[in-house]
Amino acid sequence: MNMDEIQPQGELTLRTLAMPKDVNVNGDIFGGWVLSQMDIAAGITAGARARGRVATVAVDAMKFIRPVGVGDVLCIYSHVQRIGRTSMAIEIEAWALRERHGGREKVTEAVFTFVAIDEHGRPRPVES
Repeated sequence: MNMDEIQPQGELTLRTLAMPKDVNVNGDIFGGWVLSQMDIAAGITAGARARGRVATVAVDAMKFIRPVGVGDVLCIYSHVQRIGRTSMAIEIEAWALRERHGGREKVTEAVFTFVAIDEHGRPRPVES
């Protein structure tokens, strides 16, 4: 399979534009900015699945594949990988549309673990 045949996995959850204020000294977008966008998308998916408040408890298997540049549209896809009693794992893929309209490339992937929490911040069961 060549790279042109690879498609994003999961549901498009978040799209945002990489701006000049988000660059590092090399002129690429900070990895931390990309990570925060992925956490937002994962939180949207986890919160919807848990039907309430959730908190990030871990980020596993973070893999930066390609840099993101100013003017790229970061498209984040999410998928519920696993549901436990109070927690869930959300698979995230971040893809960049180069210069807002160019080719699409996978730039980052990770698995985020969330716990469902109640109004007191304590773990609560995730309904199946």
